[in-house]
Amino acid sequence: MILGDLLGSPVHDARGARLGRVADARFVVDGSPGQLMAQVRLLGLVVSPHSAASFLGYERTGLTQPWPLASILRWRHRGSFLVMWADIARVSADSVQLREGFTAYRPDLNAAGQE
Repeated sequence: MILGDLLGSPVHDARGARLGRVADARFVVDGSPGQLMAQVRLLGLVVSPHSAASFLGYERTGLTQPWPLASILRWRHRGSFLVMWADIARVSADSVQLREGFTAYRPDLNAAGQE
């Protein structure tokens, strides 16, 4: 499965309640570069209850201009959260299911995984 297949997929909790859609993914660069690149791994998925559209970079805490666009995108993605890859129980062709007791983190790039 490629990332493009996951984007927009519905996300459900362990009991089957719909939480939103996959709006983005977070990756971590581990270690120093090798011959071509550093190792990259998937940290988790960003789930948005209102929109599966991209954040267009406005999840970064310091971006506020142009203010109309920043305001609209923040409103559209209100309630979004980051779920770590370890909290994902199952990924199928038509949905993502989270494990029981998953933790929802803030989706901000500056805060990802730090709460």
